[in-house]
Amino acid sequence: MRQSRPSIICAVIASVLAVPAVAQNPQCDALAFPSARPACNTAVDAIRAFHPLAGMIVSGGNPVLGTAGSLGGIGHLTVTARVNAIKASLPNPDSASQSQVPSSFHGAIPAPVVEGALGLLRGRGGFLSVDALGSAVLLPTSGVSGLSVDSNAAHIGGAALGIGYGARVGVLGGSFPVPAVSVSWMHRTLPRIQYGSLGPTFGTGDQFEFSMDMRADNYRAVASWKFVLVDLAAGIGVDHYNSSQTTIRFHDATTLTSVTTIVINPANTREVLFVNGGLSLSALKLVGELGFQTGKDQSFATTFSNFDPKAGHVFGGLGVRFGF
Repeated sequence: MRQSRPSIICAVIASVLAVPAVAQNPQCDALAFPSARPACNTAVDAIRAFHPLAGMIVSGGNPVLGTAGSLGGIGHLTVTARVNAIKASLPNPDSASQSQVPSSFHGAIPAPVVEGALGLLRGRGGFLSVDALGSAVLLPTSGVSGLSVDSNAAHIGGAALGIGYGARVGVLGGSFPVPAVSVSWMHRTLPRIQYGSLGPTFGTGDQFEFSMDMRADNYRAVASWKFVLVDLAAGIGVDHYNSSQTTIRFHDATTLTSVTTIVINPANTREVLFVNGGLSLSALKLVGELGFQTGKDQSFATTFSNFDPKAGHVFGGLGVRFGF
């Protein structure tokens, strides 16, 4: 049956209007008041963008900075004091309604880490040797405006305190030019932190706030070489980051004081590459790390003015390792 021209035109217009112009977060689409959606979308996207960066700050690259060689069984121990850093950007929580949301922080976030490795099994020529791994990380919040540690979370001063544990298994003991090779797994945590501070009424304080914790599982394969006074290492890995009960709060425009709370559970997987270089001074080793975390398009609804959430990120670290 032939349709009239007006009917065809109406059908085309309806189909065009049915296609959204930009990606939207389903949690925010359900809000009754459109004026509250920008703050919701910005907060959701801010968490999703910051999530893998926080995971990388906690994780770093090599779990034993500068080497892949096993320790050689019971009685051997190394302790590393290092500082991890990654370039990050956080959207301004007071500018969520702008078409391009600016950053309130754009720079490197440092995190001091103490890591230890304890020899358990010597293995056979390094093969199937086993080391126990542990770590403690401090994420300072004072350098980022609006970032704080939850009052009930583990902390030292204004820094969130996270812990980690895992194991490293030797594959090759290494004898130049053949490298030492090992694989490892680490589970790391970061307690709940908060970003932004919602005002008591609409139009006061920030337009949104969120709080999140972090759990990271790090899988690494590392090869290393030793040249008299110089240590070299390179590795690849995969990280899985997830959080539970990540809470977002914003004014929903129902009344001046009404607030909507949304809970999401973000999860991310990223690949990492890294190289280490170090100088051996007897039992003391000075070691540096440079690495890259791959990016991913998460189809954000928010446009950020000076931050590309799809891009990969360079990370680094400097440390001192003691061993005996």
